[in-house]
Amino acid sequence: MRVVVKIGGAALENETTLRACSHAIVELAQGGHQIAVVHGGGGALTRTLERMGKQSEFVNGLRITDAETRDMALMVLSGLVNKKLVAAIGSAGKPAIGLSGGDGGSFRARKKAEPDLGYVGEIVAADPRWIEAIWGQDGIPVIASLAVGATGEYYNINADQMAAACAIACRASALIFLTDVAGVKGADGSVIRWLNLGQVNELVASSVVHGGMLPKLEACRHALSKGVGRVRIFPASEAEALAQFYFEKSMAGTEVRVA
Repeated sequence: MRVVVKIGGAALENETTLRACSHAIVELAQGGHQIAVVHGGGGALTRTLERMGKQSEFVNGLRITDAETRDMALMVLSGLVNKKLVAAIGSAGKPAIGLSGGDGGSFRARKKAEPDLGYVGEIVAADPRWIEAIWGQDGIPVIASLAVGATGEYYNINADQMAAACAIACRASALIFLTDVAGVKGADGSVIRWLNLGQVNELVASSVVHGGMLPKLEACRHALSKGVGRVRIFPASEAEALAQFYFEKSMAGTEVRVA
């Protein structure tokens, strides 16, 4: 089975949570599954920008990215964050190889048209050969959420959308978003355990869902529409249950379903 795991939020910021998530990913891989990890690193990028005197602005959960911010994203995400995650997975017991979407032309992007956010892109093509090559050597690919445009320029890619593109390209059986929230919450504040795509529009229209959850749910929709078998938003704080996600009816987080 092929599984794409997206890691963000507290899982990257908190050492204890990072170790737990890394061990859960390795446990999945040791069970005979092919695992690819996609990550962002918004917190680390925001802090780096603040040290440079730059404030971050967001529109519908996406960071406005000028050329300087894009260059910092390339440095922080492909550098510090990626290598920290590679080391954590390696320490948990499996070799991990760090990539960005630009390496080997794995992910191609174009500028996101609406709204204009600067160097923010959307994936237009993906070539999984290098991911599959790493799997062939019993490794775990760890992919930073950046991709290259037609003329060689890098674009910052929302990590949730990058994870969906990776899952589609690899024909994954499952896509799991490890997050710092308990799941998608309804108007009463309780976690929705099973969420149909038809309900998503209602939650967005009523502003129950907003901010960073918007691109995440759009990524869920895209993955399911392109053949990914299962999609779940999973709390990183319960990462120890991750290995049984596909084999048991989990009550952790929110499972997003077509209907």
